[in-house]
Amino acid sequence: MTTQENTQSKPTLVTGGTGKTGRRVAERLTQRGLPVRIGSRSAQPPFSWEDPGTWEAALEGVGGVYICFQPDLAFPGAAETVGRFARLAVSKGARRLVVLSGRGEEGAEAAEKQVQEAGAEWTVVRCSWFNQNFNESFFLDPVLAGELALPTGDAVEPFVDAEDIADVSAAALSEPGHAGQVYELSGPRLLSFGDVARELSTATGRDIRYVPVTGDEFRAILRENGLPEEFADLFELVSDGRNAHLVDGVERALGRKPRDFREFAAEAAATGVWNP
Repeated sequence: MTTQENTQSKPTLVTGGTGKTGRRVAERLTQRGLPVRIGSRSAQPPFSWEDPGTWEAALEGVGGVYICFQPDLAFPGAAETVGRFARLAVSKGARRLVVLSGRGEEGAEAAEKQVQEAGAEWTVVRCSWFNQNFNESFFLDPVLAGELALPTGDAVEPFVDAEDIADVSAAALSEPGHAGQVYELSGPRLLSFGDVARELSTATGRDIRYVPVTGDEFRAILRENGLPEEFADLFELVSDGRNAHLVDGVERALGRKPRDFREFAAEAAATGVWNP
């Protein structure tokens, strides 16, 4: 059986299958008529990155795996965990691995290497900040409050849309021609967080402000909200400019332009998610 036949006939395990990207990847594979197994604590069988005892049952009989590690691929210990998981996946019959990674993250690249050496076809999908962080994740409450207090100064970021991430990942999981590719994804524009606040203000008809804060101030905000302080380190990837350029992964993988933040903001606003 070829790798393509293997991934068409056997289920694809989508880890993080209820999250921002995994949910969308699973939807796209299902729309293509392909069997999907959701990897989450609430699924049957359940899957948890923190409990390796759940991995084997979740991987039984799979043809491919979408690897979306939580909380972040750059966190300490992630590379070792992902490597162990990827090798187990291959031993259980997986022939195609697609890993969601981070742009400009050395720790993430160490995890990528583990996947690349696991013994299956692999594709790396590198992304930075998602548009959907503003309506489905940790920026939602600040947007509702009308204030984005972040340690990013005037730095710019090529925000990428989760719909594009899912399109690229689903293609890599279900189509030939993507094996061995490292796709770096971005949106079509560089935006500062001040620009984002203005775009959100226009989309919502509300006054949403960007307020620069220091790293220490932001760590205090994270502590107050029960979030890992390591998230503050990820903002350094914005503020030091390492990702402040556009890349062509969406075009290379899909043959089309990436989705713009303005389109995302208009559609999200129409759902009422940002209505206080």
